[in-house]
Amino acid sequence: MPEGWKTRKKILVILAHPDDPEFFCGATIARWTAMGHEVSYCLLSKGQRGTQDADNDPMVTAGIRMEEQLNAAGVLGVSNVRFLDHMDGDLVADLRLRNEIIKVIRESKPEIVVSCDPTNLFPADNRINHPDHRATGQVVLDAIFPAVGNPGYLLDNEEEKIPAHQVEEIWLSLTGQPNLALNVTETLEIKIDALLCHQSQLRFTRDELKANYRSQFEKDPSTGEPAFFERFRRIKFTAY
Repeated sequence: MPEGWKTRKKILVILAHPDDPEFFCGATIARWTAMGHEVSYCLLSKGQRGTQDADNDPMVTAGIRMEEQLNAAGVLGVSNVRFLDHMDGDLVADLRLRNEIIKVIRESKPEIVVSCDPTNLFPADNRINHPDHRATGQVVLDAIFPAVGNPGYLLDNEEEKIPAHQVEEIWLSLTGQPNLALNVTETLEIKIDALLCHQSQLRFTRDELKANYRSQFEKDPSTGEPAFFERFRRIKFTAY
C-alpha cells in the first residue's frame, strides 16, 4: 500500500467549504474508509456565499450546503462532519483561527491531517485559487507546527487544559508540488456519487462528470494501464 500504514488511522480533513473534500480528494477518502480508517471532516465555513443568486439569503444557502455535505460524507463513509461558524469568503489565517484549529486537532487526536496547499495560487491557467483555500491550508500548517504538539502553546479561555497532541502526517491536496500520487481508479465512481450530492454547486450530469474525469486518466507506471490519480504533498514528521 502506498500509504505504508500498518495500523488503522484516525484521519481529520480540514478544509474551507462544503464540497472541498469531495472535489479535492474524494476518491482517496473513499479508499481510506474502505480500508477501515476513520475519516472525519472539519469545515471552516458553511458555504454561505456559494451561489450567483443576487437575492441569496446566506443562512438558506448554508442550510442547503450543509445538508449536501452530510449526504456526500455519508456516500464516502465519513464518520463525522463538523462545521465551524466562519463566513464563506472571509477566512484569514490569523492567531484567533489558528487557536481554534489547534483546539479542534487536540480534541480530535488524529494521526493524519488532510488540508490543502496554501502556496497554490494558480491551480490552472484559467483559475485563481480561492483565498479561503489558501487561508485554510496556511492556518492548518501553522497550527500543526509547532503548536499542536507543544504543551507550551496554551489556548485562551480554556476551561480545562487540552493536552498537546502529536500529528504523524499531513497530506496537502490541491497542490502544485506533489510528492505522492495515489491510483484511486477503483473509488472514482464513489467520488462521483459524492459530488452529485452537491447539486447546488453542480451543473453536470453523472455522464458528464464521468467523461471529465476519464479525460484526466494517465498511464500508471507500475501497471501500464490507464488510471485516475489524486496527488498530495505528504509530510511525515520524523518522530514517526
